[in-house]
Amino acid sequence: MTAQRHTVSDERLLAYAAGGLSPPEAVVVATHLSLRPQTAAFARRLEAVGGEVLREVAPEPMGEDALARALARTEVDTGPARTVAPLNDMLQLPEPLRRLPLGPWRWMGPGVRVRDVQGPRDGDCRVILLEIQPGRTTPRHTHGGVELTCVLAGAYATESERFEVGDLEEADHQTLHQPRVVSDEPCLCVAALDGQILLDGWLGKRLQPFVRM
Repeated sequence: MTAQRHTVSDERLLAYAAGGLSPPEAVVVATHLSLRPQTAAFARRLEAVGGEVLREVAPEPMGEDALARALARTEVDTGPARTVAPLNDMLQLPEPLRRLPLGPWRWMGPGVRVRDVQGPRDGDCRVILLEIQPGRTTPRHTHGGVELTCVLAGAYATESERFEVGDLEEADHQTLHQPRVVSDEPCLCVAALDGQILLDGWLGKRLQPFVRM
């Protein structure tokens, strides 16, 4: 049986081509496109079309203080310099992820670990790597915001769909699922999370204070 292929939605792809996605979502979509050459080619065509449209738009005059205001934004004091982030030690990752530093692995439960992809954030939205061992199932959950997940290795299945390498799942607060790893190897995913996952059921509500990605 041929596996269902999941790709980025047209709406999100248009936003990506127009530069309208948040940085965390853009990282995950770029990773997905690096694994889907045909979809990436379509995204490049959308960017080209957008460039032509901008070229035909009449320019708007800028205020006399526009340059001063732009320079002022670059001079904001960000406080003491931070410690240099750890380097990326996962050379097997797709190119959009290889250039970003990674935090340490954290244990999230039996057979489940997570590490931060440092740098691209937008409020509560951030990027993580999630690795789940074969046969393991995540708790049944929904989401506090949008969750974009791209499979980098292995495969997982929900109640109705299967996601393999290169597939992208778009979930939100209306999505209630319980992914389980169905591959013989660990399933490695990159995800952009906006808010926290919300565990379902009475046990989930008891565990919720201890779950944070």
